[in-house]
Amino acid sequence: MWQDRFKLSESGWLTNCLRVIRNAWHFHHALVLVFKVVCSGIGIALLTP
Repeated sequence: MWQDRFKLSESGWLTNCLRVIRNAWHFHHALVLVFKVVCSGIGIALLTP
């Protein structure tokens, strides 16, 4: 279970938790970047005759 993945010591749990949060932020920023690129491509396609 989750006890096997995370160390039960406070510092090990905190380190793993921060790693998960950092990965989530990287995923969020990458998703926003992809969304902006796709939307700008659609906007340029709509503006060109």
